[in-house]
Amino acid sequence: MSAGAVVRRTVRGATALRGGRTWRPTPYQAVGFLFLLLVSLAYWAVPLCCDAGQHAAVVERLKTGLLRPRHPMADLPGAGSAYYSPYAVAQGLFARLTGLGGWEVVRLTGPVNLLVLLTGLGRFVRVLTPRPWAPVLALGAMTLLWGTERAWWSGYLGLMSMTGNLGYPSAFAVGLTFWAWALTGARARDARRVRYVGPGGLRGLPGYVVLGALYGLVLLVHPITSVAAALGAVALVAGWQRGWRGAVVARWTLTGAAAAGSAAVWPYFDVFALAGDDSVDGMHRVLYLNLPGEFWLALLGLPALWLRGRRSARDPLVLMFALDCSVVAYGWFSGHYTYGRILGLTLVPLQFALAVELAAPRPWGRWRRALGRVTAAGALLGFLTVHAGAVVPRPLDPVGFEQPPDWPAYDWAARHIGPGEVVITDGYYAVHAIAGYGPNLAAPAWPDPSLDERERRRRVADVEAYLAPGSTRAERATVVRRYHVRWLLLTRWQPVPEEAVVVTWSERTGEVLARVG
Repeated sequence: MSAGAVVRRTVRGATALRGGRTWRPTPYQAVGFLFLLLVSLAYWAVPLCCDAGQHAAVVERLKTGLLRPRHPMADLPGAGSAYYSPYAVAQGLFARLTGLGGWEVVRLTGPVNLLVLLTGLGRFVRVLTPRPWAPVLALGAMTLLWGTERAWWSGYLGLMSMTGNLGYPSAFAVGLTFWAWALTGARARDARRVRYVGPGGLRGLPGYVVLGALYGLVLLVHPITSVAAALGAVALVAGWQRGWRGAVVARWTLTGAAAAGSAAVWPYFDVFALAGDDSVDGMHRVLYLNLPGEFWLALLGLPALWLRGRRSARDPLVLMFALDCSVVAYGWFSGHYTYGRILGLTLVPLQFALAVELAAPRPWGRWRRALGRVTAAGALLGFLTVHAGAVVPRPLDPVGFEQPPDWPAYDWAARHIGPGEVVITDGYYAVHAIAGYGPNLAAPAWPDPSLDERERRRRVADVEAYLAPGSTRAERATVVRRYHVRWLLLTRWQPVPEEAVVVTWSERTGEVLARVG
């Protein structure tokens, strides 16, 4: 968040000896602190779901073997897994020092990621404008101006999705991206001439090296976010940098080299090998199918962005939006749908341009008053249709707002399963969650560079054959021996094989845990 305001006043007596200075928080510090408290409580109140089991499993594997972790979800080597980023290694080290499990660590890192996000947002907006209310409006726009249908993906930081995604590496990476953009903008723009931009940091060549390392960290923590981060950096430098002398080119080249070099030396995986990996493209096609319903409220920022473009065709937010849209379009036409994951940051130029425009001092002209009214109506509409259920407790909900996903927990089963023991499950929730407690799956739920995708699909096929109604006891025994299966975690619709021994079951879901092998 931006620095607090310092107020001078005439004082007498003992207070005068201290210079008469009193500290007063800026609007963004006050609002940001309340937002941090409210959203952290909302995040802790909602059961973790979706990708959280994968990230909890990563922490569990690093807790067991920090230097040589196994595959996040299977009893296989984990060398080359892109999940073992510096962010995850820090989580694993924290888990080893505290004895906490993967789920608890993911829970605790949510507010930490939110703090990085809020401070980064404040710094970046202060680079764009000195208007004190602009960061507050940018926070409101970023969390509410999406659409009237729920957009729930890692890296999408609407208010509703924050309740499930704050503990993910993507949230941390977005916060780092805002910090990197703030530092980039401060250097691209003449910080000595524009006094209000200075977000601190090293000056001279060491500062450019540190900035490059920050972009390299974003690349390692969440590679797809780094695409948007790099596009934003290009837009800021192309828009604000003046006088392309040799020394200027050398400094920015040094930043790029530091980014690539810092990412290249990371020992856990080769991040540049991910560029040709298309194993997750198919699952991301759905990102493009609901664009109008999920994002149309962000288009309220188009008038503000158009106005910035009229003032300067090299405006960084205009360039950033154009570059992001080009990459999103490439993802659609090329079939590499994973690039659609940058859609969350593609909205930022729209949202922040609108915030800067509406933070202008009064009196406002007619068109700005109209823009303000429409924006307020859009934010209220987005809140009521999508986001209210994230922060309004169910007992206080007067109309029945849509709530975040309510996934079941599996601690009732995990307490019987030893760390690293292999499980076969037919449940959608269980296959995404159980590895987060320490067990392994015979067939991992998600693709991973450390496991050949053909091998993963073969394992999925073997599990399906095991669970098939016509499978024989001998066929099932072959699968059990092949993958060293010890446990079955079955939904109430799946018959328990005759050779399995039921150990416990869930009163909530009716799922059964049975021992085999």
